[in-house]
Order: sequence, then structure tokens, then C-alpha cells
Amino acid sequence: MLKNITYLTLLIIVLTICSSKVNAQDSKTGTWGIVTIVMPGDTAHKWGGYTEFQARTNGAGFSQFQYYEAKAGVSYDIDKNFVALLGTGTYHTYDYLDVDKGPLTNEFRVWEQMTINQLLTPLKFEHRYRVEQRWVNGDYRNRFRYRLNMFVPLNNKKIVAKTWFLSIFDEVFFNNKAPNFERNRISASLGYQFDKKWIVQAGWINQRNYTATTSSAKNNMMLTLMYRINRKNAVEREHLPTTND
Repeated sequence: MLKNITYLTLLIIVLTICSSKVNAQDSKTGTWGIVTIVMPGDTAHKWGGYTEFQARTNGAGFSQFQYYEAKAGVSYDIDKNFVALLGTGTYHTYDYLDVDKGPLTNEFRVWEQMTINQLLTPLKFEHRYRVEQRWVNGDYRNRFRYRLNMFVPLNNKKIVAKTWFLSIFDEVFFNNKAPNFERNRISASLGYQFDKKWIVQAGWINQRNYTATTSSAKNNMMLTLMYRINRKNAVEREHLPTTND
């Protein structure tokens, strides 16, 4: 199983690199590929962290490469349902018709985050609050985000090994300059947790951006691969397989 996941990850990387040379017409459906490594906290170890790489393309099937981001964060479990996190990342957007010109937008970001989990049966809810400090092509901006994520395990009461689950979320983005409502992101996906370490999800995500005069939206296929680091003496408990984007 581990070998198959490794081959799948390598295939995604190769397709993304090859797609950077594609010159084609605009596509109505894009693709997001996300790879996350996370070390969650627990009752014995309060500190945790994660790192994540993401690539986005304008076309389906990882064609017309246009964006990538790399980020990492350090978390602290206040208790099992309240997790604080400090994160940082770098974000780069390209013209998919001429990637060789280099990025059109370069962004560096720092953020503070609080996640509140409600582990009910059978529904699981994640409330995520984030405050961002952003430097976009050298210009400073603030942004405020809230995401409500609902998880539904399909063949177990908890999301543990050998569990199929649904993930549905909506996230809103605000800033302190007009237009204050900047973006809405909604997603639905099907996931499977193989064991304590490996989780995959595949689904759909729609992102709508707003300006002072108009709005624009795009549908995307989303593929997520997560590897969870488990400490040797960790006390086992349910962790939600959330994306850190």
C-alpha cells in the first residue's frame, strides 16, 4: 500500500511539472493537488506541527500549471478540542500560458490560528479562525478567515483506520479594506483513512473572488494526500483529517 501511494505521489509531481509547458485555452475546471505531513499534539505531547505543499493548475488533470505554495506551522494543543497554531508560507502565481516569464504574484504570509473541534457522533465539526499578515509583491495586507468543516464517517463512528468519510466545508475571507468580503470557498470531498498514517481525499472545490466591481469563480478538482506522524508514546485519539490550506 505504501508503495502504491509513493507511485501516485510521484505521478502527480511529474504531471504537474510537465503541465508547466502546456499552452492552451482557458479551462472551466482546474485542479488542486495537496500533500500534507502533520504531527498532531496529544494529551502527552502538547506541541505539534505540519508542513504542506500545494500545486494548482488552470486545466483539469494537472494541465496548465499556474500556482504553487509551500507552508509550515507549529501548533499547541490547549486541550483535545482547542488547538492554537502559528504558521508561515510562500505563495506564487504564474501566467499558465507563459510560465517561463516567472511568477506574476509573489506572496509571503504569517498567520495566527485557533481551531475548535466538536467531535460528536456521527457528525464532526471543525471551526477554524485565522488572522493573516500578508506581503503581496511587497505590499502589506491583512486578512481574516473563518472555516466551518463538517466530517461524516461512513462505516465507523469515528474517523480511524479503514474509515470512509465525507468532508464538506465553507470558508469566508475578509480584509480591512474595501471590498471587505474578499472570497468564498466551498468544497465537498470523499476520503479514506488507510491506517494511523495515510489518508487520501478526492473531491470538488469552488472558489469565488470579489472585487469592488465584480466577482469571478472557478470549479476545481481537488486531490489530497496526508501523512500523519505518530509519536511512539502518543495517546491514541481521533484526529480530524483536515486540510491546512
